Amino acid sequence: MSRLFVAVWPPPDVVDGLRPAVVPGEPNVRWVPPEQWHVTLRFLGDADPADVADALRDATLPAAVAVLGPHVSRLGRFVVVVPVAGLDDLATAVTGATAALGEPPDPRGFTGHLTIARLKQRGACRVTGTPARSRFPVDEVSLVASRTGADGVIYEVLERFALQ
Repeated sequence: MSRLFVAVWPPPDVVDGLRPAVVPGEPNVRWVPPEQWHVTLRFLGDADPADVADALRDATLPAAVAVLGPHVSRLGRFVVVVPVAGLDDLATAVTGATAALGEPPDPRGFTGHLTIARLKQRGACRVTGTPARSRFPVDEVSLVASRTGADGVIYEVLERFALQ
């Protein structure tokens, strides 16, 4: 079994546009590397990748436009994010297709966001409130395996699924 999630990856120009929000050297902030920035549509945890891939292949996944912003904010006490709107229907379709697989779907529902940092026991960071606006068409979702390595978390895209 693998620790899996289904995600949308922003294109390189969107990632480049968000880079100014990163403030290197700020104490007690663990920045997520930009190459790992994604929007999780559904976290599955331990699940069989083949079963998830079959479910996503059989699903009707609607096209979407991701709308980021308007500014960097917080999700809970320790997560710094860029809010993402426009993916609710896609997340619902992914969750519906995979509901019987992995961990049960989050009962709180989908909150679109792209995590850029995690705070280590602190209440604020300078990047919160920084303007961060962008949008991009979403034409695929990815099934991703996550594992922890010596240098941190490693993501591997196992398969991509085109949207309709």
